[in-house]
Amino acid sequence: MPELPEVETTLRGLEPHLAGQRITGVTIRHPQLRWPIPRNLPELLRGQTIRSMHRRAKYLLIEFDHGTLILHLGMSGSLRILHAGTAPEAHDHFDLLFANGLLMRLRDPRRFGAVLWHDGDVSQHPLLKKLGPEPLQEDFDAEHLYQATRKRSAAIKLVIMDSRVVAGVGNIYANEALFRAGIRPQLAASKLSKPRCARLVQTIRETLREAINLGGSSLRDFVGSDGNPGYFQQHYWVYGRAGESCKKCGTLIKQARQGQRSSFYCPTCQK
Repeated sequence: MPELPEVETTLRGLEPHLAGQRITGVTIRHPQLRWPIPRNLPELLRGQTIRSMHRRAKYLLIEFDHGTLILHLGMSGSLRILHAGTAPEAHDHFDLLFANGLLMRLRDPRRFGAVLWHDGDVSQHPLLKKLGPEPLQEDFDAEHLYQATRKRSAAIKLVIMDSRVVAGVGNIYANEALFRAGIRPQLAASKLSKPRCARLVQTIRETLREAINLGGSSLRDFVGSDGNPGYFQQHYWVYGRAGESCKKCGTLIKQARQGQRSSFYCPTCQK
């Protein structure tokens, strides 16, 4: 599933081609994604100009004068920049066509992605209004994480994956950040001291920034807007490495189930 680094990589690939461009057409081939694509999008967007593009958690937001297009890649989605006239394939569900002769195409084999429209303050959209701070911004700091973990008996990995605590930290990067911080994923969140919270905030940021610089992770379907895969998976310390030797100490990496997700950790390096 594309996580924050993959969405940020997608944004950085799209923005130079699309910011300031005028839409000349909208094609909806398969409207039934996670939620139905609004049928009136062609009328809403034709002739409109993209004013800005940004990311909130794992959502890509395309701003217009009269509202915002909200995109989510779901489990298997990708957004590509292609030349107008490029023939669609089986899982190509949605196109935006632009006056510069390019198109942006959503490919989503599993159809868990989303294409939505909001005509008010997008921060108040039901999918966005309860999100916590962005992990790469200053308001996500040691004090915030420390206060969010007080009286929380839940495992720290589940807490940092809670989008109300911090927005957009998915399973891959939670595993990797916890290893770098030396914190076992099963540890009760309330047991974290403020110095350990500070260390975890630091490693979450380091992990996400490194993943963005490497184009994200390509484990199944993800590719960037240019069709190229990400390379962060070549740098994993623990994720997907159960039974392999820890790169730091040589202990075998263990795997556990937490909240219907797999956790990977080194029982020696993480306490």
